[in-house]
Amino acid sequence: MENKITFRSFEKGDYETICKWWKWWWGSFGAEPIRRGFLPKDQRCYIIEKDSVPVASTFLILSYDIPAIAWSTYLVSNPEYREDDRKEAIELLITNAEVVCKNMGITYVFSIGRSKQLMKTHEKLGWQVDKKPSYEIIKNL
Repeated sequence: MENKITFRSFEKGDYETICKWWKWWWGSFGAEPIRRGFLPKDQRCYIIEKDSVPVASTFLILSYDIPAIAWSTYLVSNPEYREDDRKEAIELLITNAEVVCKNMGITYVFSIGRSKQLMKTHEKLGWQVDKKPSYEIIKNL
């Protein structure tokens, strides 16, 4: 087995693949996949692959008004990928997104999540994790 790990931006068909993952993970909650219009351009939508098999994906949303800030969001993993290195691949996805941010001059990255495992992963990677509940306040216009 080659074990080639690749961190890359979205290519044709990746959004549709990620939608299937979201449906699998979120389907029991009745949540729909994230609409394409809520995501950044393909060059800031990232995939981590092992031997050309997509393992996980995340997205960087940039603030043009405050260029030192980025939002890493909607991280989702391939529910069919069951290899022992799954956690390491997700960690690599997050750390590669951090490198992208650093290279762009971004000094602050934040994320929102409910997954306890994902919070543990971020904590392991040196992120500050506020364990008090917070609330998303949203208005559709």
